Amino acid sequence: MLDILKRELSRRVGARIREAYGLDHEPNAEVPPRRELGDVAFPAGLHLARELRRNPRQIAQELLDGLELPDWAREARVEGAGYINVFLDRPRIASRLLAGAVLRPAETPQGKVIVEHTNINPNKAAHIGHLRNAVLGDVLVRVLRGLGRPVEVQNYIDDTGVQLADVVVGFIDLRGLTVSEVEQLPEPFDYFCWDLYAEVGRWYEGDPGRQALRRQTLHALERDEGERAAMGHLVARRIVSRHLRTMNRIGVGYDLLTHESAILGLDFFSTAFEKLEASGAVKLEEDGKNEGCWVMPLSASEEFAGLEDPDKVIVRSDGTVTYVGKDIAYQLWKFGLLGRDFEYAWWEEEGLWETTTQGRGEHPPFGSAKRVVNVIDARQSYLQKIVRAGLESLGHHEEAAHSVHFAYEMVSLSTATARRLGFLDDGDPGRSIEMSGRKGIGVKADDLIDQLEAKSREELGSRNRDLSSADLDRLASEIATAALRFFMVRATTTRIIAFDLEEATSFDGDTGPYLQYSSVRCRNIRRKLREAGMPDTIEPAAVAELDAELFSDDLWDLLLSMAQIQETVERAGETLELSLLARHALDLASKFHAVYHKHPILHEEDEALRAVRLATTQGFDRGLETLTGLLGVPLPERM
Repeated sequence: MLDILKRELSRRVGARIREAYGLDHEPNAEVPPRRELGDVAFPAGLHLARELRRNPRQIAQELLDGLELPDWAREARVEGAGYINVFLDRPRIASRLLAGAVLRPAETPQGKVIVEHTNINPNKAAHIGHLRNAVLGDVLVRVLRGLGRPVEVQNYIDDTGVQLADVVVGFIDLRGLTVSEVEQLPEPFDYFCWDLYAEVGRWYEGDPGRQALRRQTLHALERDEGERAAMGHLVARRIVSRHLRTMNRIGVGYDLLTHESAILGLDFFSTAFEKLEASGAVKLEEDGKNEGCWVMPLSASEEFAGLEDPDKVIVRSDGTVTYVGKDIAYQLWKFGLLGRDFEYAWWEEEGLWETTTQGRGEHPPFGSAKRVVNVIDARQSYLQKIVRAGLESLGHHEEAAHSVHFAYEMVSLSTATARRLGFLDDGDPGRSIEMSGRKGIGVKADDLIDQLEAKSREELGSRNRDLSSADLDRLASEIATAALRFFMVRATTTRIIAFDLEEATSFDGDTGPYLQYSSVRCRNIRRKLREAGMPDTIEPAAVAELDAELFSDDLWDLLLSMAQIQETVERAGETLELSLLARHALDLASKFHAVYHKHPILHEEDEALRAVRLATTQGFDRGLETLTGLLGVPLPERM
C-alpha cells in the first residue's frame, strides 16, 4: 500500500515543480532513515539545485509552501539539506491497511508465465540440491500468482537421457534383471536406483568399453524400441511418482509434467531442426573434432565471444540429439512458436496432467506463454544462453528477451549436519560436503525431511506433553516444511548454502519456525481476548477515529512494514531475488516481538490504547500470513 501513497505524493510534488518552475521533473520518493524525520521524503530541492542555481533548502521550502497534501497526510516539513518530508496520518493509514488487501494484482493485465522447475532426472531419489530448485521455483510461482499473473508450472522429465540410460544398463547388463522383475522390486524404488546408479559408474570405470551399452540404450530410449525402452519407461514412471510424493511433502506441485520422450516422439525436434537449418542457424561440420555433427556456430555473437570453442553441437554424429537441441524445441513450444502441440493425458494416481504421444480427450490449454522462466542451477548458464541464441537466430527476438534463466548456486551440508548424517567421522576436519550423484554422495530429500520432522517432533514433545501422536506428527511436518523452505529461500541465489539441521529448525533467529512461532504468539493474543469476552478484531472505520498520538513509533513501524509488503513482493518477482521476502517476513516478526511485551492488550485498561494495539496486532497477523503464504511456510495452531 505504501507504494500507492508514494506515487500519489510524487504526482503532487511533480505538479508543484511544474507550477513553480515550469520543469518536468519526476521526484523520487524515499523512506527516511529515522521515524522522527517522517514517513516519506523527497530530495527534490537537492536534485533541482544545480539546474535552478539556487539553495536546495530554499527550493524545498518554496515547493512546500504551495504543496497541497492529501487528507491522509498529516503534515510536511523541510528537513536536512533540502528534503520535503511528509508525515502520514497514522489512524487513517492504519484504517486503510486493515480495510484493503495486503497484496493486490498488477494494475495492467499481463500474459501467461511458464515457470519450469524441479526437473530431476528420473534415475534415482531426489536430493537436497533438488529441494532448493523446487522451493525457489514454487515460491516464484506463488509470488507471480499473488500479483495476479496467470502461471503454468511445468516439470521437465528427461526420460531419454544419459542418467536414465545408465540405470537401465545397471538393471539389464549389470544385474541381469527383466522388466517384470524390476516391476516387483519394493519401495523405496528410488533409493534402490540411487545405489545402482553409483554402482554403474564404477562398473564403467572397470572397463570403458562398457559405455557402448550406454549409447545403445540411449538409441533405444530415443526410438522407443525394445526391452531397453520398456525398462526405461518403467524406471522413469516409478521414480517420477516417488519424486512427486517427495515434493508434495513440502507443498510443491505442478500443472504439467513434460516428458522428453514426447518431444522426440512427436517430432518436435525435427520441426525445430527444420527451422534452424532453413534459417542457417545450424550447419553440418565436415571435418575437425565435430565432423558429422550439426552445430550452432556462435563465434559471431558478442555473448559467446572469447570462448575457445563457441560452436555448440545440436545433433551428434551418431544422430542422437543433445540436451540443448531438445530444449530449443521445447522453448519454441512454450512460446507457441513451434506450430505443433503435445498430446496430453491425466495421471489419475498423481492427480496432474502430463504430455504423451497418445492423447486422451480434452485438456486445459498448455504453452503459448508471454514469458518463460527456467529454474536451473548456475552451472547451466551457458546452455541457457544457447537456448536464447536459438530463438534469436530464428528471429524471435522478443521471446528470446522474455526467456529468463533463474539461476541459483548449489547446496552443501554444514560440518555438523554432515557428521550427524554419517558423511564425516568425528575425526574429520571441519568442512562442508558437496553432493555428487555419480559417486553416490548426497543427502536424499526424503531422508532430510525425515530428519527435520524428527528434530521438530523432539522439540515439540518437550514443550507440549499433552499433544496426541497424530497432532505431534502433523505439527512436526509443518515445522519441518517451514524449516526447509525458509532455509532454501533466505540466502541470495548467488550464494552456495551449507544446510545446517540445527540452525534450520531453531525456534529463534532467522528461521521458518521463528515465523511460525510469531504467528502462534499473535493468534494466542486474539484467542485470549475471545476467552475473556473481549473483541479480537477492530473495524477499520473505528481505527480511523483513534487518536494519532496513541500510535507510538514502534507500533507505527510495525504497520509501515506491513504497508511495504506490496513493494517487496513486486521487487522480488521482478529481480528473482526471493530472499527479499524472507528478510521482510523476519523484519515484520522481529518488530512484532519487540512490541509484544511493551504493549500488552489483554490487561490494558485504556480502551483506546487497547484498540490501537489490537489494530497493530491485527495488521501484523494479516501481513505475516501473506508473506508466509508466498514462502510456502504453513502456520500451525500451536507450537
